[in-house]
Amino acid sequence: MLGSDQRGSEKSRTDTIMIAQYDPGAQSAKLVSIMRDTYVKIPGHGYNKINAAFAIGGPELMRKTIKENFGVELEYYSLVDFDGFTQIVDTIAPEGLRIDVEKDMNFEDSAGKIDLEKGEQKLDGKELLGYARFRKDAEGDYGRVRRQQQVITRLKEEIISLNGVLKTPRLIGTIQPYVDTNLGTGKTLSLAKDFLLNPVEDIEKLRIPTDDNTWNERKEYPIGLVLNHDTEETARTIQEFLE
Repeated sequence: MLGSDQRGSEKSRTDTIMIAQYDPGAQSAKLVSIMRDTYVKIPGHGYNKINAAFAIGGPELMRKTIKENFGVELEYYSLVDFDGFTQIVDTIAPEGLRIDVEKDMNFEDSAGKIDLEKGEQKLDGKELLGYARFRKDAEGDYGRVRRQQQVITRLKEEIISLNGVLKTPRLIGTIQPYVDTNLGTGKTLSLAKDFLLNPVEDIEKLRIPTDDNTWNERKEYPIGLVLNHDTEETARTIQEFLE
């Protein structure tokens, strides 16, 4: 699952990189968030931050990079840009998605303005995107990854609610234009049916690199500051989590 601020044909890096695993028989769902500055070997392009893999070679090179570094074979991908995310949220939750915003969030960049007040409230698609993107605090990217996982969980809860079940056929047709994926319509409908008939109560979550296996390291320009780690240990952590 990839999220980017891609505009038109412009090649951008991915701010969101997640591995999702769903087992309908076991009613199990797992989510691995990979920090975008994780230092990895990109096949055919040397070492760089993992989000550079998408800018260089799209979803396929990202898939190869994850396989080479972490030993995880990914069958499908889904890519959503900022506009697509906003449309998807507004389709799933037209009255907004209830979120407890933990602090005031005020920031503006080329991708838009974030202006949220602390407290529990309903956020529309644009506001929820700002909540998931915000990183201008002491937590930085770590807080952003945590909020991204929280948003995915809340969207899952909304989808499996009564309203979500009733809206699912229309929802799939509505969001398809906003998602670039190699998951065919038939497979999407099959997974949606399994998900609704075998709802997952909790999504298990992991963020890598883990706190006990990472350190900041500065590389030569243009790479800059990265999150370095013991790649073999990271691979073991992911593989054991996804067993």
